[in-house]
Amino acid sequence: MRHTLLGMTNAGPSRRRFLASGAGVAAGAVGGSLLPPSAHAAVARPIRPGGLDAIEHVVFLMQENRGFDHYYGCLRGVRGFGDRNAIELPGGHSVFEQPGFLRRVKPFLARDAIGHGPLTDVNYIGGLGHGWEDGQKARGDGWHDNWIPAKLMPTMVHYDRTDLPFQYELADTFTICDAYHCSVFGPTNPNRTYHWTGTIGHEPDGRRAVENDAYNEAFHPGYDLTSYVERLTRAGRTWKVYQEWDNFTDNPLEFLTRFKRIMRAALAPAGPYRSLSEFYGAVARAEGDARTKLLDALDAGVAALPAPDRDLFERGLRRADGGTLADAFAADAAADRLADVSYIVTSAAESEHPSSGSPIQGAGITYRVLDAIASNPRVWESTALFLLFDENDGYFDHVPPPLPPADAAAEHVDGKPIGLGFRVPMVVVSPWTAGGYVCSEVFDHTSTIRFLERWLGVREPNIGAWRRTVAGDLTSAFDFRRTARPRPVPEPAAPPKFHWRWPALPPIVQQDPSVEPGTRPARPLPYRTEASARLTGDGLAVTMTERGRRASHLALYPYAGEFGTPRHFDVAGRLVERVPLKDGRYRLTLTGPNGFRREFAGSASGPAADADVTSRAAAGARRLAITVRNPAAEPRAFVLTALAYGAGTREVTVPAGGRATVDWPTEHGWYDVEVRAAGDEAFRRRLMGHLENGRPSISG
Repeated sequence: MRHTLLGMTNAGPSRRRFLASGAGVAAGAVGGSLLPPSAHAAVARPIRPGGLDAIEHVVFLMQENRGFDHYYGCLRGVRGFGDRNAIELPGGHSVFEQPGFLRRVKPFLARDAIGHGPLTDVNYIGGLGHGWEDGQKARGDGWHDNWIPAKLMPTMVHYDRTDLPFQYELADTFTICDAYHCSVFGPTNPNRTYHWTGTIGHEPDGRRAVENDAYNEAFHPGYDLTSYVERLTRAGRTWKVYQEWDNFTDNPLEFLTRFKRIMRAALAPAGPYRSLSEFYGAVARAEGDARTKLLDALDAGVAALPAPDRDLFERGLRRADGGTLADAFAADAAADRLADVSYIVTSAAESEHPSSGSPIQGAGITYRVLDAIASNPRVWESTALFLLFDENDGYFDHVPPPLPPADAAAEHVDGKPIGLGFRVPMVVVSPWTAGGYVCSEVFDHTSTIRFLERWLGVREPNIGAWRRTVAGDLTSAFDFRRTARPRPVPEPAAPPKFHWRWPALPPIVQQDPSVEPGTRPARPLPYRTEASARLTGDGLAVTMTERGRRASHLALYPYAGEFGTPRHFDVAGRLVERVPLKDGRYRLTLTGPNGFRREFAGSASGPAADADVTSRAAAGARRLAITVRNPAAEPRAFVLTALAYGAGTREVTVPAGGRATVDWPTEHGWYDVEVRAAGDEAFRRRLMGHLENGRPSISG
């Protein structure tokens, strides 16, 4: 359970607080836009040269409990509900048709849900279960097919542009990351701890800290971890946490042993308070002289701290009066005194958490932060703002996350993978990320620290080797050479009004989600992935190669019972996985980053059983060279058919013991082609993906 403070309850914030938070969004609705006018002026200005060195400030605004599909599944040009690389569940249904208690359930809009009517608003649907155990159950041993039984609630509910006009406009104006995952199959604090330290700690009984045990602040000893901000301090870099009396227990520094010791020493003159949440709750309830006395006592305790501890308290633990966070950040931005790294920890009402906040309130605080940065040209030209979420609550996301290998012991708890967790929204706002791009490199919360590593040169040793292998450092979301002006933004709808929270139940008549048509510009990615399969004496040899600048994570799904659960691989160079056949047949699907997919099907006794199909990027152009090899003693015909990205069929006859190569066209590097063997209905190969060439492209 989440803590509440200052009279906040699951019934939602006061009407006054809602209006104060959302007013900025409405005020910015000029010229058909909900972004602040300062942002439009800012993106039109020339870009400061210098690459990463041009950045002087990084700001992280981490919000609460929303999944990627839940927010952006309907957005054009991202890996959402229109994903061609969506997996098939055992039994043949799409991952978008989750097994329910009485029927299969498809994703459904909140405004189409049972329970929505004149007295409810889509901004205030209720929250779902999001603990470690139900997160593990939802992933279904890697099959991704247990969402509804695990959550016991309508996990498939989602929004679209009508519901989230501000959030969609942000994505259309800047860069959205559609392969950004939370770090843990679990709740808030473990995920935020990854964001601040690069790992998670251990509970007093030795268990890994995959739950919110630290919220028992009076008795929990804290986690003996060094935070990244402490490393910044030692490196002579500045940082600051912006938070109010009500910080919704979203500052994980308060749960680290060093900060807990500092906090309790500072609180000693104020009375027997065991946590800052307890103390500031008393401050909020007090009035007049009583409130002043409490705050003065805290100031006295802070003044008595040794200088290093006092600095950590002021930067990381000090909380400001309720309702002043945005003003404090704006004042520092206006005076050009932002720290190197800023962390914004919002109140419960503004956190977007479905039990206490809402998308419109999150839009309000985001608007004000963006406006503060964009209003000072000197700050805008030197600042990167990362807008992200700690975890997905219980909301469905269709993409199975990358999982660690079995020998990565530190990445498992009781044999279960800690993460990567499910996808969450991430939008990167800066002069170098304007233009409505999508970046599809795999990231998680450790990627935020790795971005700071690249920028500042301060390394975080807590980040494990596997996370560094599977997740990038977020620099691919930026284009430091950009000179083109961003495209126009669409016209959003007006903000909704608050009523009360309600459970959004699936409609009686279900329909497939409606995805916006069109594409968006795409950032170049570091992947050059290929894969093929051929029969050998001991089964099927699946060969995976990665010749790009970083490893790719691939997952192999067995649909003919070849093995029990999907297998995961981190590929850098060449890797061969040998798969035994069951009953002489095989049907496997291999998925990877940015829509990479290979499907292998066949029979060991089929006429074309020994044939194999390989592919590679053709030299000098975004064309795919598909090579069909025929080891048989007689010629064999093969038919290649475009399943997308163009139309047409090519038939090629491969001589006995020979091979033939087909030059296959792509659309902006995208391809999806099926290969069949004449006279062998079982033999099938499907090749799908995108050819990277180091330059921006178009989403598939």
